[in-house]
Formats: sequence, C-alpha cells, structure tokens
Amino acid sequence: MKLSKDFLWGGATADFQFEGGCFEGGKGLGTHDLETNGSVQNPRAITYKMPDGTIKRARSSFFNPENIEEGGQPCLVEGQYYPSHKSVDHYHHVEEDIALLAEMGHNVYRFSIAWTRIFPTGEEECPNEEGLKFYDRIMGELKKHNMEPLITIHHDNLPVYLAEKYNGWASRHTIDCFIKYCKVLFERYGKDCKYWLTFNEINAVKGYAACGTYTCEGQTHYNAAHNMFVASAKAVILGHEMMPGSMFGAMYASSAHYPATCKPEDIWAHMNRRRQTYFFIDVMARGYYPSYTESLYQQRGVKKIFSEPEDEQILKEGTLDFISFSYYRSNTVSKDTPIGTVGGDPNPYLESTPWGWPVDPLGLRYVLNEYYDRYQKPLFIVENGLGAVDELVDGTVNDDYRINYLKDHLKAMIEAIVIDKVPCLGYTMWAPIDLVSLSTGEMKKRYGFIYVDMDDYGNGTLKRYKKKSFDWFKKVIETQGEILFED
Repeated sequence: MKLSKDFLWGGATADFQFEGGCFEGGKGLGTHDLETNGSVQNPRAITYKMPDGTIKRARSSFFNPENIEEGGQPCLVEGQYYPSHKSVDHYHHVEEDIALLAEMGHNVYRFSIAWTRIFPTGEEECPNEEGLKFYDRIMGELKKHNMEPLITIHHDNLPVYLAEKYNGWASRHTIDCFIKYCKVLFERYGKDCKYWLTFNEINAVKGYAACGTYTCEGQTHYNAAHNMFVASAKAVILGHEMMPGSMFGAMYASSAHYPATCKPEDIWAHMNRRRQTYFFIDVMARGYYPSYTESLYQQRGVKKIFSEPEDEQILKEGTLDFISFSYYRSNTVSKDTPIGTVGGDPNPYLESTPWGWPVDPLGLRYVLNEYYDRYQKPLFIVENGLGAVDELVDGTVNDDYRINYLKDHLKAMIEAIVIDKVPCLGYTMWAPIDLVSLSTGEMKKRYGFIYVDMDDYGNGTLKRYKKKSFDWFKKVIETQGEILFED
C-alpha cells in the first residue's frame, strides 16, 4: 500500500518558534515576542507594566490565556528570556536547514511569514524590503531544491502596535491591515507559491499572544473570530484574482473527540464539543454561519457579533479550497467536561506522551474521514508529530519512540487515502527541525528529525545533527509510504 507520486511530503515550522533574528532586518515586535519561556509547572507569561510602574506577569498559555489586567502595558523586561528572539536561529541557517529537508526528500515546506518583518507596526504604507528579502532567500532555496512552498500568512503572531492601539483582531481595522499585507505577499511570491493558509489553528486562538486582544472571554473572542473569518475570505478572493490557480486553506486544531460513555448526556456533550471545532470550518468552508450558531453563542456568553452588511456576501465568495489541520491526540468528553477546555476525560485504552497527550493513530484516520464526509473538500495534514526529550549521543539521537509514533500515524493516514478514498494533498510533520515549544517555550520538548544544540535558555552551539528518524523518514518518502507496511 503506497501513495501516488504527486503526494506532498514535508515539514512545518512557525516564524516565532523557528526564525529568531527578532531585531534584524527592520522587524517589528509581534505579540509572541513578548512571551517568556516557561514549563508545565511555570507556564509562559507576558510581562507587562502597570500604571504604577510595577511589573507583572500574565499567563499566555496558548489554550488557557488569562486576561491581562486593564491598564497594563506589555513590555520586555531585563533578565527575562524571550525564546522567539533567538528561536533556533533559522534566520542565519536558511540554506543549511532547507538543504537538510531536501536531503530527506521533502517536496513541500510549510512555513509562516512574520507579519512584522513586512509591516513592522502593521500600519506602514510601504513594506519593509529587508524583511521581504529574507523570505526571498527561503523561496529561492525551495526553488533550487524543487520544494513546494506552503505559506501560512498569519501564524497567531500579529504586530504589537495593532494589539495595543486597536485591540488586535477585535477591531475591523486589523482586517484592512491584513489585506494590505496579503497583497504584498501575493505580488511578491504568487508566481512561485500555489498553496496558502490564511490562519493557523483559528479555532484555538484567543487572548493577547495569539489574537492581540486584552480579554479572551466569549464576546471578544467570537467578535475577533468573525473579523478573522472576513479577513480570510477577503484574502481568498484577492488571492484568486491575483494568482489564478492558487489554492487556499486555513488550519484547524483537530483532535479526535469521543464520548466518555454511551450515556445520552455524554453523547450530547460530545456533539456540542465537536461543534466548537466544526463552527470555524463551517463558516470558512461553507461560507455561512451554521444553524447551531445561536446555541453555541449562548453556551459561550456571546450576545451580539458586530458585523457589516457586506460580510455575508464576502464569506460566501471567499470559501476555502481545501481544509488543513493539526492532529496530535484524541480526547474524551463527558457532560462534566468544562466548556472551552482542550483536554478531556482520561481514556483508559490509550497511552500518553510525557506531556500527557493521548497517542491515538486511528483517531487521525477518523478525523480524515469525518472532515471529508462533512465538507467534501481536499484535506491537508499540516501538523502531526511527537514532542519528547531527546538525548544526543555521539552526534545522533536514537529516537525509535518518534519513529513508532509517526509510523502508526502515517499508516492510518495512508489507509484513509487508499482504502477510504479520502483526498489528501499532503503531510507536513511538525517540526522537522527542533524548535521552541509553543505551549511552554522550552527546547527540551523536541519534535524534529534534526536535533539543534540549544537549551531552554538559548545556550548551545546551534549545530544541527541528524536523528535516527531522519534516514527512516527519507525511506518512507522514497517508497511513498510502502515501507511502512512491510513488517
């Protein structure tokens, strides 16, 4: 059992977790650039100054951000470590990094563009040429190695200026700034890039770091979501006009969800939980708000969404060409599972990673079938991988645990494509080269086929080392996945 030659195999990264070079090339500060490092016990935080001059920290966990207190001014504080400022220094390793991906046989690379490299505050009339030249380097290397770019336009990281002055995506003004930014990207890279993602995990972004808003309660969150829906649709319409043949998707956090029991109350809770993800895809893939919108809003305390008369037509005309998603885990849901949580009840049938994420390869096949049954659009798996503590010994890492995880998930993917006939454009593993963890800001939670010599505080040589999984994944690509079924 194997895939066709046109299947796209590759890896995925995010600007603020991978690039570094935060103060080079005229780049402005993005919201994630204000995040400290952390751990599961001591979560990442945004440091901010209160009107009386005192410095406080607000949790900035991707899934459970706390409100930044009214009147506080986010700022950088001496003595704190901000991982995005250096990341793993892809900024100075572009050629080396992409050559390593090409050596593995990758024919696609998903990366995000830092909005603040192109428009440092978001409000400039003209783009920053130095920032564009950095991405010219990436695009040039991809072309040299015959790799398709898959560009994420907005990977949760927006200019701090727009967050501070306009409350980020809660403002309609941010839509206009975003479309100006998109137009520059389409003009510069449209001839060389076919696949675009407007937003990353849009169903999970909330709070200051990811959304630029000072609160993450339901009203503000869903107002911001509506503005992102409109921005995405406008970008799709503009992109299709400027780049005939281009394909647009958006990316969704897509754990599989199961009812904790067969009790009707748990089944009902499961349906409501699933709709929290469906809602975002429904609007963006179908072009209109679903029938259950009012019920969902009532659950989340949303009274009114502030929209404009033309929004309905924009959403209708700017629907997605394909649906992309991340898949790492599955969750169980009961009637007692709190609304809005990412995790769920324990699943006694599954093992978990050291970070407590249930490992469920069959859940990937389940999600692929579920989404195609519902939307009848091509799919693209743009994140999947195992975060683990790797030990570098004699210049390599014996990461059989990663190989086993990926092997089981890739087999499930291929079975969905070959047996279930689900159209899937490609697979980009998160992340092919070690980078900074989003949730904790750590380096010790590693995903890559390639080890980067750097610790949680930015210490190390930054030298790249191939792990055992490097050659294994190379063989998977060479055989179009057939090797996965040999034993």
